Amino acid sequence: MSLPRFHHAIPVDDLDAARAFYGGVLNCPQGRESDSWIDWDFYGHQLVTHHAPGARSEHSNAVDGHGVPVPHFGLLLTIPGFHALADRLRAAGTPFVIEPYLRFEGQPGEQWTMFFRDPAGNAIEIKAFADDTQVFAR
Repeated sequence: MSLPRFHHAIPVDDLDAARAFYGGVLNCPQGRESDSWIDWDFYGHQLVTHHAPGARSEHSNAVDGHGVPVPHFGLLLTIPGFHALADRLRAAGTPFVIEPYLRFEGQPGEQWTMFFRDPAGNAIEIKAFADDTQVFAR
């Protein structure tokens, strides 16, 4: 069974910076575009960066002693894909909000996680589960 794909639209203040980050650093193929938005193939999902300059509010919640930015969005990758992306982000000089680390080691839901921001400040979380059947483990 194939999973449904999501569509997510996010605000950015610079479409060229979004193009460099999503197309260059994250290696997402570009889809349609206009002078005010760009579609991206975000690992099989449709992500749209809309030009929307201006201030944004944000909160954070404490998780494992880290300030997790809210809102955020992201992906679940394989463990090798997770580490390859972390290496690509480091090579591009992308600062991490939360460095890659292993959560729940040896427990149900064991996962790698990392947080970073795009050039417009949108928070992104990438995860990789040791056992994909444990994504919703309690």
